[in-house]
Amino acid sequence: MDDGRRLSAIPGKVEGMTPLAALEELGCVASRKQLVAMGVPITAITKALEAKEITRVRHGKYVAGDGAGLIATAEALGGVVSHLSAALHYEWTLKSVPSRSTITLPRTSRAVSGFECHWRPLRTDELEDRVTSRIDTVIACARSYDYDVALCVADSALRERTVTQTQLIAAALASPRSGRAKALRVARDADYRSANAFESCTRAIANSVPGLCVRPQAWIGRTARVDLLDKELGIVVECESFAHHGTKEALARDVRRYTALARLGYVVVRFTWAEVMYAPDYVRQALADVVAVRQLQAVRMPI
Repeated sequence: MDDGRRLSAIPGKVEGMTPLAALEELGCVASRKQLVAMGVPITAITKALEAKEITRVRHGKYVAGDGAGLIATAEALGGVVSHLSAALHYEWTLKSVPSRSTITLPRTSRAVSGFECHWRPLRTDELEDRVTSRIDTVIACARSYDYDVALCVADSALRERTVTQTQLIAAALASPRSGRAKALRVARDADYRSANAFESCTRAIANSVPGLCVRPQAWIGRTARVDLLDKELGIVVECESFAHHGTKEALARDVRRYTALARLGYVVVRFTWAEVMYAPDYVRQALADVVAVRQLQAVRMPI
């Protein structure tokens, strides 16, 4: 990598990484401790706050973008913060940093340069809060964006435990016909057990592989809790992040853990954040190949 950043001795950690770059890998929401662990200097966090590239939503917690300024802008325009920007307002993790802030305006309003604009009639409660509700935010994202982007939002909403899957499915069924099928798929596939956006995106890819049926954060006896598991085929999918492999002790734990899984007959497939985000076709094909081999072996693990 030749981008002017100095590699750290910790694998994956990059000294001098920008707050936005670190936030993107962490799902666009992170604590100061997490940013520093990714190699972001404290001075860079301060400068990013001053430049309104990031927002401190509470003590030691940051999200991408200028959240406070966006609410003021939406109010001035007679609209509300919505879609991915509303998701960030709720501190939900996203696949990537949005290229533009998102607002929803009354149908009679004009588009605003520099913003991703949507139009629909606005309710009184929305105009009071200036942010779409949690359920409306999930459904709007599911109808508007790609499956993996929307699944990150829906998983985050369920993980927060303020909305239920039943509510999301009902809202999807009641949504406008345009985009309803997309919303319903996301609502049905969402899972509160998904740990983060990285894992949600990996599961989105896995869900497109015929014959593969994974569930997140699954325990295999008392041996290990894995990121994604197809119990029937005995396939474990691990989302490898830097945070859990930065020390000699962590590496030793992982080696023993993977050996234990192999002794039980499981195949462990490991992917990095960059592979999932930038090479999804490779990830999909790798999973399809493993599924084909396990099916050829007629593997049927005890349920």
